Amino acid sequence: MNGAAKAIKGLEDFFFDLPRELIAQEPPRKRGDSRLMVLSRDTGDIEITHFSALEGHLPQGALLVFNDAKVTPARLYGHKKGRSGRLEVLILNPPAESGREGVYELWCLGSPGKRLRTGAELVFEGEEGTELEARVLDINAAGHRLLRFLFSAPPSEILDRVGRLPLPPYIKRPDAREDLVRYQTVYARRAGAVAAPTAGLHFTQDHLRRLREAGHELAGVHLRVGAGTFLPLSERNLERGRLHEEYVEVGLETARKVNDARSHGVPVVSVGTTSLRALEWASLSGEVEPKSGLTDIFIRPGFSFRAADALVTNFHLPGSSLIMLAAAFAGLQNLKRAYETAVREGFRFFSYGDAMLIV
Repeated sequence: MNGAAKAIKGLEDFFFDLPRELIAQEPPRKRGDSRLMVLSRDTGDIEITHFSALEGHLPQGALLVFNDAKVTPARLYGHKKGRSGRLEVLILNPPAESGREGVYELWCLGSPGKRLRTGAELVFEGEEGTELEARVLDINAAGHRLLRFLFSAPPSEILDRVGRLPLPPYIKRPDAREDLVRYQTVYARRAGAVAAPTAGLHFTQDHLRRLREAGHELAGVHLRVGAGTFLPLSERNLERGRLHEEYVEVGLETARKVNDARSHGVPVVSVGTTSLRALEWASLSGEVEPKSGLTDIFIRPGFSFRAADALVTNFHLPGSSLIMLAAAFAGLQNLKRAYETAVREGFRFFSYGDAMLIV
């Protein structure tokens, strides 16, 4: 991370005034019916258009890399065994799609804390009489609870019947049936995420087809987006140069495609900050390596990008790691002007909001 610490004066560089009414509470009426801001990294020039016009602004014959993570219904509502008081739990590290029935020990956020003390026995009820039982084993310094769950079937099957989709905390409404579809990308394949790779929410199957027909190639990575993506940063994050951990897989085929593109001058477009985080983590040695594991890489101004030439992203939370990543890619002053323009022009912000293409 060349010179990253010197490039940042402090967290105040990444905060901005955002009117509450610009925080999108619902998805657009139709998937992809969003605005698009195109921002030039070189000149800072800004163009406002529609997301359906994306391919006209992409570099010719590009390789687009998508994150295939699927959001798990990891928010659970239940009660203590034998009691009636309601409690809520969010599983922070849901088991992968291929998990088997049995006992799983998983870290969770939970409230109210007084009902989630060590030793508490919990019951979560879902559709068709499905129940999921758990016991609180431990509480860490951050207040997270370690729960021992007993799954009577593969966890993904039980959570589909018991769990609720964990909408981000800035969406101030209960999750609805529509969110089961709209808070997933059309190419979501592998469960385990607790937040969506939201830049991908704009794409329809028809749009993906048009991209291929326009001469673009598509590839995939897997990054299980965690709840840490919503956490505000601290000065400690800046001092340590590390973030929350997320599980990543970059396969052999994607690594080959990206390396071939780079060697032949073909532009690589990362669809979303999570795809970019995965690619840059896999290419820290120079070329993209096929690898899997946990990453705590912190991409911020001063970072030397190796894998991507353009970025499709949404408009991010003030003071978040995501806005730092976007600033590292676009240039801090470019991004500040873009966000000022977005607020002035009434763009919709965050997960269900509008999109930006940084080229």
